[in-house]
Amino acid sequence: MTEKHDTMRAIVLDAPGPPEALQLRELPIPTPEPGQVLIRVKAFGLNRSELHTRLGLAHGVTFPRVLGIEAVGVVAACPGGEVAVGQQVAAMMGGMGRTYDGGYADYTCVPAAQVIPFTSTLDWATLGAVPEMLQTSYGSLTVGLDAQPGQSILIRGGTSSIGMATAILAKRRGMTVLATTRNPAKTAALQQIGVDHILIDTGAIATQVREIVDGGVDTALELVGTPTLPDTLRATRIHGVVCFTGMLSNQWTVEQFYPIDYLPRGVRLTAYGGDASDLPPTVLQDFLDAVAAGKATVPVHRVFGLNQTQQAHAYMESGDTTGKLVVTT
Repeated sequence: MTEKHDTMRAIVLDAPGPPEALQLRELPIPTPEPGQVLIRVKAFGLNRSELHTRLGLAHGVTFPRVLGIEAVGVVAACPGGEVAVGQQVAAMMGGMGRTYDGGYADYTCVPAAQVIPFTSTLDWATLGAVPEMLQTSYGSLTVGLDAQPGQSILIRGGTSSIGMATAILAKRRGMTVLATTRNPAKTAALQQIGVDHILIDTGAIATQVREIVDGGVDTALELVGTPTLPDTLRATRIHGVVCFTGMLSNQWTVEQFYPIDYLPRGVRLTAYGGDASDLPPTVLQDFLDAVAAGKATVPVHRVFGLNQTQQAHAYMESGDTTGKLVVTT
């Protein structure tokens, strides 16, 4: 019986490959050292980053590896005393699922700096969708765009989990939200979260945006990647800001980048990529409280069990999702 107690289920990737390369195995439960936190994982969200790792597109990853750049759960052990045992926590980034084993398991052992405490009565599937999504959306709005109440924002890739979370945060700031989707069937999902103007993305929407917002939008969040970036820049006003945060297209680089030709006059291009330190505990707690009070929503598309992780990855890769995919343990 002790054997069972000392091991855990984990999803292991031995080398890049198809969804079937994600193998459910029994591994020893990690032993935390001072400065580390052992978390009993209750749920984790799926991220494009993990898809990139599985496809062999990520840099600095060593194999075999338990994937997962985020997780939520309860502190099982914390030798350094940074967080109390039993505390609800989120963990994300900092090499999780890339340079050390991540959240696709019953337990994960992470540096204390990657851990954010919270208290909530929301179900674990809902909580599992939040950390990385909120960190990226909040960071894109604040650090990337310096978005102000009353401004307009174009979200390119609006039905992605980050696109939907950003729309929710932007509406809470009193912004006018324009969001794109390539699939007309997904417009209802955007209407439900309060998007003001929904655009069917043909690849060239800048003219349409400028008809809605004279002179172009104040801010724009690029989540599709480099194929649509020039058009997003053209949809933005002089002194407006475009933040490059996502690469749903899996196309990351701009070939033959010539700034004067590429950037419209006076339009500013920034980028955002964040860590646990970019999501203040107060921001996480306030958002969870708002969800519990019915003042904000978490765009969960579908929930899977740990033994369905292959299926979840295949679904993520298909691009049919509207919102976040979550796995509960």
